[in-house]
Amino acid sequence: MKLLIHGRNLEVTPAIRDYTQAKLSRAINHFEGLVQEADVHLSVARNPRVTQQTAEVTVFANGMVIRAQERSENLYSSIDMVAGKLSRQLKRYKERLSDHHGEESALKQVDQLDDEASVAAIQPGDLIGDREPALPPPAVRRKYFSMPRMGLEEALNQLELIDHDFYVYRDSKSGEIQVVYHRNHGGYGVIQSKES
Repeated sequence: MKLLIHGRNLEVTPAIRDYTQAKLSRAINHFEGLVQEADVHLSVARNPRVTQQTAEVTVFANGMVIRAQERSENLYSSIDMVAGKLSRQLKRYKERLSDHHGEESALKQVDQLDDEASVAAIQPGDLIGDREPALPPPAVRRKYFSMPRMGLEEALNQLELIDHDFYVYRDSKSGEIQVVYHRNHGGYGVIQSKES
């Protein structure tokens, strides 16, 4: 598994790096066939009066993105909590694979990851195409990701795995971009485009 660790407002010391790697390796150990890459962002609040230290992990598992984030007064506690949360999310994802596709299909998908062609197909290729790479304006952060077609149920599962308020996806039937989100009073909502 490829592990990238970044620090914001703190220096990632060898001790922090080793601790993070040990905790995440233990959390991901049972899901080694699913997880290809993990991106870790550790940060400390700039305001000295606010003792908020955050650990955020994004895992790329079998073509899906799973994200976990935890905050506490201690960076090591945040790392412990995010490792536990990530382990629970991976377990839930693996159970959904088994429930949705049957045990054999899920195991076949995990075995396919060993094939280099499958890994290349899962990893997004050149996302900028023939455009020239350029830095965005300072106030705008852009993200590019592949958007495979999926149904609403699959988009809801992905929404739960990434730990965000919304998830953008391409509908499997219409091919249009849609947004599924958590409603403030419970439940989910879907935003669809409408011809004007």
